[in-house]
Amino acid sequence: MIKQEVVDKILDTARIEEVVGDFVDLKKRGTSLIGLCPFHNEKTPSFNVSVSKGIYKCFGCGAGGDSVRFVMEHEKYSYPEALKYLAEKYHIEVTETERTPEQVAAQDKRESLFIVTNWAGKFFRETLWETEEGRTIGLNYFKERGYREDIIRKFELGYSPEAWTAIYDRAKADGHKDEFLEATGLIIRREDGGAYDRFRGRVMFPIHNLTGRILGFGGRTLKTDKKVPKYVNSPESEVYHKSDVLYGLYFAKKPILDADNCYLVEGYADVLSMHQAGVENVVASSGTSLTSGQIRLIARYTKNVTILYDGDEAGIKASLRGTDMLLEEGLNVKVLLFPDGNDPDSYVQRYGSTAFKQYIAQHQQDFIFYKTHVLLRDAGNDPIKRASVIHDVVASIALIPDAIKASVFVRECSSLLEIEERLLIAELNKIRIGQTKKSDRKPDPMPFPPEAPVSPVEADTGKQEKGGASDAMQEREIVRILLHYGDQPASWENHGEIPIAPLLLSGLNDVSFDDPTCLSVITIYREYIARNELPEVRVFITHSDRNIADLAIDLLATKYSLSPNWNDEKRKIYVSHESERLEDLVYGAIYRLKKRKVEQQIFRIREELKTETDEANMEIMLANYQKLKDVSKLIADKLGTIVIK
Repeated sequence: MIKQEVVDKILDTARIEEVVGDFVDLKKRGTSLIGLCPFHNEKTPSFNVSVSKGIYKCFGCGAGGDSVRFVMEHEKYSYPEALKYLAEKYHIEVTETERTPEQVAAQDKRESLFIVTNWAGKFFRETLWETEEGRTIGLNYFKERGYREDIIRKFELGYSPEAWTAIYDRAKADGHKDEFLEATGLIIRREDGGAYDRFRGRVMFPIHNLTGRILGFGGRTLKTDKKVPKYVNSPESEVYHKSDVLYGLYFAKKPILDADNCYLVEGYADVLSMHQAGVENVVASSGTSLTSGQIRLIARYTKNVTILYDGDEAGIKASLRGTDMLLEEGLNVKVLLFPDGNDPDSYVQRYGSTAFKQYIAQHQQDFIFYKTHVLLRDAGNDPIKRASVIHDVVASIALIPDAIKASVFVRECSSLLEIEERLLIAELNKIRIGQTKKSDRKPDPMPFPPEAPVSPVEADTGKQEKGGASDAMQEREIVRILLHYGDQPASWENHGEIPIAPLLLSGLNDVSFDDPTCLSVITIYREYIARNELPEVRVFITHSDRNIADLAIDLLATKYSLSPNWNDEKRKIYVSHESERLEDLVYGAIYRLKKRKVEQQIFRIREELKTETDEANMEIMLANYQKLKDVSKLIADKLGTIVIK
């Protein structure tokens, strides 16, 4: 268990924009930051980060929380794991109380798999640098390939011994269980029940997640026997899903953001050579076909992708595959082929860093134009093949969600294909009409310039509302005011010596809350007030009850912010903020909630009168009914509204 004072220090130190910014490309909008949500697939940003409140909220899928919750959800960490990650990020020493044997035994399987993979990474590194076999075979191989020691250490490259059970024997000696060694693919089980190492006699490329933990491995053989697979990769596990991983992304996150471009290559060697050449915004699909999960990873950091492939026929064909998905996700795709059968690794090794950078700067071209040139070259003068090229190119353009961008490509390709623009547009429309629309996004209605945060009280017209939904809304409004303004002084009362929270709740002593989560928040406030204290907002954001935490996030998050154009000295436009009229906001919320509760009681008496037969009871009920009507009228007068009879 992590000591509470350490937890408090972590929560105080962690900055939401820095934690989220490690995984999401955030851009300034008003007083908040926005980006593409990492928890669901979207093309229009709905992910909002409030720096002042220390929270994130996606208005698309509903995900929300603080820094700890973000790390938990994004990395699938437990609460202690997320705290340790943040502690490491901010160089905070974590002091833990001793765990019981039961707690140690209850360690979940996912963490156990991470422990094993990261232990294996250390084993492979030590074997490479500290053993005769590792230095002679593994380290010499890397150096012969031209990799510097700093690059070898940076990517934590290693070597797996040739012996059949080298890692298995060491793992057993260090206390690791067979089930986790087998689940991570470090060992393979024989039919007779024995086991042997999967990666024996191979140089090792650890595959990291976005926080730097090792998920799995790629192992390259150094043998020339064609019967031996050149590469062997870790199998799928609870921590390693190759379709959602890009090799090198852990090291490339910041460089991609800085360059606003991502170079996409095929293999581990390409990534290493480009880093050594000083080009660090590069990732590899590691020999697998590009997947939607990998594309979404790239899209978090940039909309611009440059694909680097071999210049041979296979490389040309590869460059035409997988790009349709990139276009469909709204990314800007460029392609670069290396000459004379080179790939990024061989080119930088042959010509050096400076020539490599110059080549990629001068020879990349937009994918649509590149595809058009390649297909036209293959079609020659055959009219049937040229017609097929036109259909193929237009089909790619049809995937581009940006209409303006698509129209530019249509115009340029009209010249390249030597066909009238109107015919291309007709074909484009035909393809789009025939496409199945997968997106279910609906445009948000454009609101009038809001006062942030927008209060649901503002929408009340004074008419009687029906249904429990309205009751819940009024109760949530009380909680919203407490969270936003509870610690602020009630400036209109006793010279502002009383905070708003106790004043607001004292006005609701005779009101019962029906919504259990709202009641929980109110109860916490009353417990603090009884101790002459007020709870910090963080108490609710980080609450162990997810219903309370989610309610707090929902009520603290603001989807829209006020444009600077609405408070403009030049145009003499001024829009007031609700914080400027807190007295009306507080008393309005009290009276509206009481009005709802009174109306509920009036409704119940009406229903009971329909079935009541005892005259004495009816007389009492009618008297109560009239009193409630008088109270309702009094509250309505306070609100300046009309009670409908």
